[in-house]
Amino acid sequence: MDRRDFLAASGATFGGLLIPGFGNAIAAEALLTRMDPARKKVLADIALEAATAAGASYCDVRIGRYLRQFVITRETRVQNVVNTESIGAGVRVIANGTWGFAATSDLSNAGIAKAARQAVTIAKANSASQTKPVQLAPTKGAGQVSWATPIRKNAMEVPVKDKVDLLLGANAAAMAAGANFVNSMLFLVNEQKYFASTDGSYIDQDVHRIWPTFTVTAIDKATGKFRSRDSLSSPMGMGYEYLDGASHIELPNGLFAYRDSYDMKEDAVAAAQQARQKLKAPSVKPGKYDLVLDPSHLWLTIHENVGHPLELDRVLGYEANYAGTSFATIDKLKEGFKYGSDKVTLFADKVQPTTLGAVGYDDEGVKTKRWDLVKDGTLVNYQAIRDQAHIIGETESHGCCYADSWSSVQFQRMANVSLAPGKTPLSVSDMIKGVEKGIYIVGDGSFSIDQQRYNAQFGGQLFYEIENGKIKGMVEDVAYQIRTPEFWAACSAICDERDYRFGGSFFDGKGQPSQVSAVSHGSSTARFDGMNVINTARSLG
Repeated sequence: MDRRDFLAASGATFGGLLIPGFGNAIAAEALLTRMDPARKKVLADIALEAATAAGASYCDVRIGRYLRQFVITRETRVQNVVNTESIGAGVRVIANGTWGFAATSDLSNAGIAKAARQAVTIAKANSASQTKPVQLAPTKGAGQVSWATPIRKNAMEVPVKDKVDLLLGANAAAMAAGANFVNSMLFLVNEQKYFASTDGSYIDQDVHRIWPTFTVTAIDKATGKFRSRDSLSSPMGMGYEYLDGASHIELPNGLFAYRDSYDMKEDAVAAAQQARQKLKAPSVKPGKYDLVLDPSHLWLTIHENVGHPLELDRVLGYEANYAGTSFATIDKLKEGFKYGSDKVTLFADKVQPTTLGAVGYDDEGVKTKRWDLVKDGTLVNYQAIRDQAHIIGETESHGCCYADSWSSVQFQRMANVSLAPGKTPLSVSDMIKGVEKGIYIVGDGSFSIDQQRYNAQFGGQLFYEIENGKIKGMVEDVAYQIRTPEFWAACSAICDERDYRFGGSFFDGKGQPSQVSAVSHGSSTARFDGMNVINTARSLG
């Protein structure tokens, strides 16, 4: 699900009491309540004991309360305000060397015990077709611990009126700056998750995420031509402080970007002005260009061409839903495959502050960490969970197991995957000065990718032609085509950590039945030499 589909679905389906995939509609005040931790432990122990008594050699139970708030506006109108809650428990077991899973919304003692026994029954039935027993990497029981997103201001506590005023204020500013249409939304998430296992873990986590976003559209009434520009905000693992006291980072050509705070009104004004500029921008001439890619754009390329192909289940062919398997097979890891130039280090991280994927423990009770995937251009690792680690000779899970609901079984998901910043001082302006013929791309756009994450094409939001070290002006209809290892091999420069920023998505789809997860991808602006740029208007005829 992309942002436009999400907006369309949220506007169309949130009129009922049951919102598919999100739970039941509740009052805003209910967003501030919590389950009693003592009660959660009682329920967890009942599930663990019931599963063990039924023959499970391992059991974990996740008791989850998933809260979401959507505030949606268009121009001067509020389209919807929706608060949702989904609450229940999922029990996963190993019996006869085989996984089994069951979930229930009945959080009575009898209800959770029944789900535990059902999970064991399913595991035993599944064992008839199991060729090898599940092999779990050991993990030390955490005991009774808690972790919470380090927020300064709980967004759920902010009055809805203040949120509406924020969105309508941004809409008005965009309209005054030349926009004809504006859709805006504030999406808030609070995951209250309790994990317990027969390893001896009782982990209580309180996860918060926020995403302010909009689409601004400008129309040339004489020709009927229109252009849009989406918000350049990033969804973040933060509280409402993300929207307080914003300060931006200055970029070339009067552009600016945001890091740990966001000014929605300022961005909306810029979006309206830039949408107007896009109406007059000439169409790009196809050819070879050096690309200067802003983090607001590069995050998506990292996501699709590094994050997904280095998920171990895709590498092994266990997972092929949502765009296939992976070209980065196990033999390439063994041979020291060159994934990129020696300037390229790509790492996975579940502990980076303010990121969407930051948690203290994953949904298998494994303490999270950071690890390298590509080191100085060479493939060195994948993303693996407890029952995969032994396949690549690892002695422990990487801590990247996740389920999007109490009713979904947890499985291997992408961590925050990021490009390490350059090691020597380099600003965006200095990078552009070294480009003779290039295009500077800001913001993410449409993309297309093959079934092994090898061939791909990416668009964007804003495109600026570079000539002899200077930005010549805006162009339109740009997309670049790549082969993954050739693209990363062409990385000739990366700005330093002063430019390091995050992009990301709430809706990384995977699995069948499908699940979504939230991930961030960090980078500094990077240069890629000799990329093939096409004209999308001409390619569409």
